Amino acid sequence: MDNIKIGIAGYGNLGKGVRQALQDIEDLELEAVFTRRNPEDLDTSGDDFTAEHVSSARDYVDRIDVMLLCGGSASDLPEQGPKFAEMFNTVDSYDNHGQIPEYYASIDQAASRGAKAALISIGWDPGLFSLNRMLMESVLPGGRGYTFWGPGVSQGHSDAVRRIEGVEDAVQYTIPREEAIEEVRGGNQPELSTGQKHLRRCFVVAGKNADCEQITREIKNMPGYFDDYETEVNFITQKQLNEEHSAMPHGGFVMHSARTGRGHKNSQLMEFSLKLDSNPEFTARVLTAYARGIYRMYQEGKTGAFTIYDIPPAYITPRSGENLRENML
Repeated sequence: MDNIKIGIAGYGNLGKGVRQALQDIEDLELEAVFTRRNPEDLDTSGDDFTAEHVSSARDYVDRIDVMLLCGGSASDLPEQGPKFAEMFNTVDSYDNHGQIPEYYASIDQAASRGAKAALISIGWDPGLFSLNRMLMESVLPGGRGYTFWGPGVSQGHSDAVRRIEGVEDAVQYTIPREEAIEEVRGGNQPELSTGQKHLRRCFVVAGKNADCEQITREIKNMPGYFDDYETEVNFITQKQLNEEHSAMPHGGFVMHSARTGRGHKNSQLMEFSLKLDSNPEFTARVLTAYARGIYRMYQEGKTGAFTIYDIPPAYITPRSGENLRENML
């Protein structure tokens, strides 16, 4: 089979992570990167691909098999997602959990109109964590599921803070509460509110004449991102941010606790965890794996919007079914 031709829309940390990932993957080939900035400012050394302005994307409709959308969820993807999904098969990492049904509907309409296949919310949460939540609940019905994020930098939440008026730069850390994690691991099946499981810690570089009190209010009351959490907002200099908060670690846990057997005496715990030195580099690897999956769905004639639940696991690997049965089953 010929290599799958990949396009990258957006060249921030995630887009750069996708480019790096494609260098290690034999069956996926980077065709072009699309940016809202001046394409000549992008470093294209070491790779055989073209950098284009986003307005030129339509010229590549017949040259790209899957477009990986690497913009932010706060404002980029709601606008760009439907436009690209009408032209290309797409994969994105939209991560505003509360707005996923509405986002799915808009992408489904656009992809169906263009007879394309679009895969939304692919990363590790939503994404791999979502898949594990479903798997665990199916295996242990009647139990209780838990998701803990961090400690680490959330790209989506950091991007959302940076878009507030008066903010020049920002990083947001999600911090799991250790006492809550240990209570779940102890098999107690506690009822935990969002605020009891995590806190959010923001480090913000404000503009010269910015209203820091207003910025703080906007952060803490931002729907879908901060309003349900205990949130700390710390104002620091750009120098401090660059020196102390330039890395992008992250991770977390999905857990499901249940009791089985006669009288439900036996405690069972399923857990899936990630510990990541680079959030964008790992998310990029998930996107590239699932590019295979949506392309194979499209080849079967399937169009519209899809989620991680719709992609057969065998579709995301370059291994054949025979190879999987022989070496991994």
